[in-house]
Amino acid sequence: MTKASALLSGQTPLAVRMRPVSLAEIAGQKHLLRAGSPIVALADPAATSPGAVSIILWGPPGTGKTTLAQAIARSSGRRFVELSAITAGVKDVREVMQEAITQRDLYGQTTILFLDEIHRFTKAQQDALLPGVENGWVILIAATTENPSFSVISPLLSRSLLLTLQPLTDDDIGLLTDRAVSDARGLNGAVTLADEARAALIRLASGDARRALTGLEAAAAVALSRADDGAAPEVSADDVSQAVDKALLRYDRQGDEHYDVISAFIKSIRGSDPDAALHYLARMIEAGEDPRFIARRLVISASEDVGLADPQALGIAVAAADAVAFIGMPEGRIPLAEATVYLATTAKSNAAYVGIDAAIADIRAGGFGRVPVHLRDAHYPGAKRLGHGRGYAYPHDSEFGVLPQQYLPDELDGRRYYEPKNLGAERDISARLERIRRILGDR
Repeated sequence: MTKASALLSGQTPLAVRMRPVSLAEIAGQKHLLRAGSPIVALADPAATSPGAVSIILWGPPGTGKTTLAQAIARSSGRRFVELSAITAGVKDVREVMQEAITQRDLYGQTTILFLDEIHRFTKAQQDALLPGVENGWVILIAATTENPSFSVISPLLSRSLLLTLQPLTDDDIGLLTDRAVSDARGLNGAVTLADEARAALIRLASGDARRALTGLEAAAAVALSRADDGAAPEVSADDVSQAVDKALLRYDRQGDEHYDVISAFIKSIRGSDPDAALHYLARMIEAGEDPRFIARRLVISASEDVGLADPQALGIAVAAADAVAFIGMPEGRIPLAEATVYLATTAKSNAAYVGIDAAIADIRAGGFGRVPVHLRDAHYPGAKRLGHGRGYAYPHDSEFGVLPQQYLPDELDGRRYYEPKNLGAERDISARLERIRRILGDR
């Protein structure tokens, strides 16, 4: 059988074949794999009970939760049992517990129970795990993509260590992809990988190792289907595009396209074109841009371009950023889109932005002067003797909450930084500010 026919013969998926057999092979999650960490201790076959604690692994799909559990089991030599909360029930859990007791008593063997998607278990089903965890019948390794604080019962949380997995970096995905191309367990050199194809797979993976390897396997099959039995064919970017049935965007998260697209996105919002803004938002999402980066830019746009023409804009942008951090992707695209449309269609003013920059420019040019005596703090010892606070007019003593007095230093008296526009909410601010400045003496 040729390399090509072996690859295309329906064998075990590449992502499964390339699953690390030890902690040393794992890419990423270095913060969890330092010497002496709970996972390293759990994988040590000589570890005593203090290291053999149950853990809950929380992280996005494809970050290695199942891989870590299986690597721990292989390295430690412990018996490994895997259940999925999608198909398992209380009966299955109790059977695992009973068999674990038997294995412990007859053979002195510890059982690791890996429970995938524990958030899908009901409270009653999770309760069934408690005796085994508390009495040490099993070492539970539970995996979840949802916040355990909301999806795992408190008694189980208190008896386990919560470990958070991070999305894999581009370097991590690249390492796994290269290994899968050359490793005997993977493609075993049946293909080579063009630089553009490699970059496309990394981009499409968005930190998900399983997605990257699945895409690689499909693209390799495309390349092999057109090749003869001679030299290994090269997997091209077109092969990747055809395999994943998805147009490949030219987008480099560290290059020109990254800056060009985000620039067009912000300028479309500033120009009040929600359709263009959504287009560029979609390009960034499809290219695997960090949604937190997009959310930060929306917060900046709400402050810089909308400002006080719509005071709600900043709150909506911040809420979108919080929502993305809370729910993740792909659902995070919805609050991002909502904030994008809101910012693009609301009134705009950069008056506050212009004002603070003008004030900073004056400060840098040496235009700051002394704080007026009547505004200085009069509470520290000796301050009143120096006249601090003397003559200060308390605004709340006025019917309108404003009293005539000077606030800027003498050198800047009369300088104006904030000039509201006659747009949106700033129209009302402008009218009020005009009345305030008249009371203050129109300095």
